[in-house]
Amino acid sequence: MSTSPKENLEKLGIKLPTPVAPVANYVTYVQTGNLLSVSGQLPLDGEGKLPYIGKVGQEVTLEDANKAARLCAINIISQINAACDGDLNRVVRIVKLGAFVNCVDSFPGQPGIVNGASDVMVEVFGNAGKHSRSAVGTNALPLNVPVEIDALIEIS
Repeated sequence: MSTSPKENLEKLGIKLPTPVAPVANYVTYVQTGNLLSVSGQLPLDGEGKLPYIGKVGQEVTLEDANKAARLCAINIISQINAACDGDLNRVVRIVKLGAFVNCVDSFPGQPGIVNGASDVMVEVFGNAGKHSRSAVGTNALPLNVPVEIDALIEIS
């Protein structure tokens, strides 16, 4: 891959969607010093629709949950792009992803699902995309989505 996140997005065929506006009493991102905190992003597609609904291990397959995590990552990058005024070269490091997987109680595969998001960060940002993370199973998420992911990013 290239060293430019924008070029990598193009090579991957990823078109960043318009960043989603907050729907409650919060903001989509906050910058403090050189850290950018991005609020939890849902797996909305480029048309603002939710192609995956339900619990992993019930209505949602592992493959679709992985795709949902990938969409969450793309939406995180969209928020980063907005915060950086369109200059993704300002990303120094994806520091951490915090992922929540809406799944049946006995499901143990949250990390594999969240790889869908982690892979995108490395594909787009290279070594700067390697991050720490958490992958937590939960009994419910907003709008019954299978995955929600937030992020902490170091920017210049």
